[in-house]
Amino acid sequence: MTQRLFTPWQLRSVTLRNRIVMAPMCQYSTPDGVAGDWHRVHLGSRAVGGAGLILVEASAVSPEGRISPQDLGIWNDAQAEALKPIVQFLREQGSVAGIQIAHAGRKASTAAPFHGGQPIPPQAEKGWQPVAPSALAFSPRHTVPRALSTSDLHKIRDDFVAAAQRAQQAGFQVLELHMAHGYLLHSFLSPITNHRDDAYGGDLSGRMRFPLEVAAAVRAVWPDDLPLWVRISATDWVDGGWELEQSIAFSRELHARGVDVVHCSSGGLTPDAQIPAGPGFQTPFAAAIRQAVGIPTVAVGLITEAMQAEHILVTEQADAVALGRELLRNPYWPLQAAARLGVDWPWPAAYDRAKGHY
Repeated sequence: MTQRLFTPWQLRSVTLRNRIVMAPMCQYSTPDGVAGDWHRVHLGSRAVGGAGLILVEASAVSPEGRISPQDLGIWNDAQAEALKPIVQFLREQGSVAGIQIAHAGRKASTAAPFHGGQPIPPQAEKGWQPVAPSALAFSPRHTVPRALSTSDLHKIRDDFVAAAQRAQQAGFQVLELHMAHGYLLHSFLSPITNHRDDAYGGDLSGRMRFPLEVAAAVRAVWPDDLPLWVRISATDWVDGGWELEQSIAFSRELHARGVDVVHCSSGGLTPDAQIPAGPGFQTPFAAAIRQAVGIPTVAVGLITEAMQAEHILVTEQADAVALGRELLRNPYWPLQAAARLGVDWPWPAAYDRAKGHY
């Protein structure tokens, strides 16, 4: 029987060797936003391990768009140049190299999680003023962000465009816009965080306006033969917040603007959301958007077992699965999943002697 997890996936001119995606996961491990040895090993190991697509973590489109002072960036040419040899290695190992570009919005200027994760006030060393659609802090501990003006929005849109162009120059073949987890573009979408009374707030159309402008502007410069993805939070898990029906409407608008894939996550907008996390708990969002919109989707969230991933694809709930923490724990999960599913999948020649059954 043909296993769906290990069938190729064609997206415009790009073919993924399988349906396994390494989800973008922040490493908080760069000086000045420049990738180095950690990223070469971290990303390269997952390519050696057999993932079809490696999505490089949220890479800030501007210094103020970082989550922490140690975030990866793509706001200058030196950062793009440092990514080139990493991209080349990923491709040499058979993986497609993708990158997620992002702006942290009101969740910016915080310490790395393994350094406590506390907000860094603007007046502190290495701190800066966060920005957002409205002057609403993420939590009582966080700095109240500055509400963005229309001219600020034009600048941020242009920052995303410039980051996309640098990503292309670095050799990436898949680009993902981060519109999830309470960061800037998601915070425009949700009525909880967007209290604007101009054209970029109010009803659903107004709240979608800026994220859609960013998507359209990026699609205009991202090559026609390369796929553009968007990661969304399909629900805020908060009463009165962003929810699935709005995500379906938003996905339709993204699709109309040339977005190829919706990567379906959830939450992250508020610290008090009650999230019923469990195996595959976000997969129904990918299934609903895929069915209602007709756009390819990626399921993510506590997908840990080969048969679980296979089931998601065979039952047409999504077109691919993204693994995050499971690939941190086990870079060789794809190789082992192939063995468990009875797929004769090639191992790297240097590791072939270790190939066995799991």
